[in-house]
Amino acid sequence: MLIKSAEFLKSVADTNFYQSNMSEIALVGRSNVGKSSLINFITNRRKLAHTSSTPGKTRLINYYLVNKSFLLVDLPGYGYAEVSKKEKTNWAEYLETYLKTSQNLKCVYLLLDIRRTPTNQDEQMLQFLYYNRIPCKVIVTKIDTLSRSQVNNQLIIICNKLGLNREDIIITSSADKKGHKELLENIEHYVNS
Repeated sequence: MLIKSAEFLKSVADTNFYQSNMSEIALVGRSNVGKSSLINFITNRRKLAHTSSTPGKTRLINYYLVNKSFLLVDLPGYGYAEVSKKEKTNWAEYLETYLKTSQNLKCVYLLLDIRRTPTNQDEQMLQFLYYNRIPCKVIVTKIDTLSRSQVNNQLIIICNKLGLNREDIIITSSADKKGHKELLENIEHYVNS
């Protein structure tokens, strides 16, 4: 897949989701896992999605139009401690509503930081996706931050914790473009399915 165009479309803060007939590819994961960086990585645009070193910045569902043919959907990060319980509950509710009701959702990519062991919330998200029969794939981010042997060790830990095979995971690095071609091919497969 060649990315020819990408633009920010809309943010929503509740269950008034953007309506279209285009395929949707969603990104979900813990706060500060690198969703915004991955959007920039996928689209080859450095500042399409705003990146921040402060976790919990994505509090809305953000829609990006790619190639005028499909939507990348950036979902709020979970696991961020410095927001109120009420706000966490609101995020969880509209995240779940989006995932269960989107008619055009083709795949959810669960992002994991290679430097971190998957949390119970990561496990729960993956189980939720499986239970609701939502196509999903795991993307491991930030592999440039570790040595090759450390990456391999972490992949073993991730696979064991989540019950995955190595083939179930796409490894990426926004810094050095690792995994770009594989990820775009995977997205193309789901967009066209």
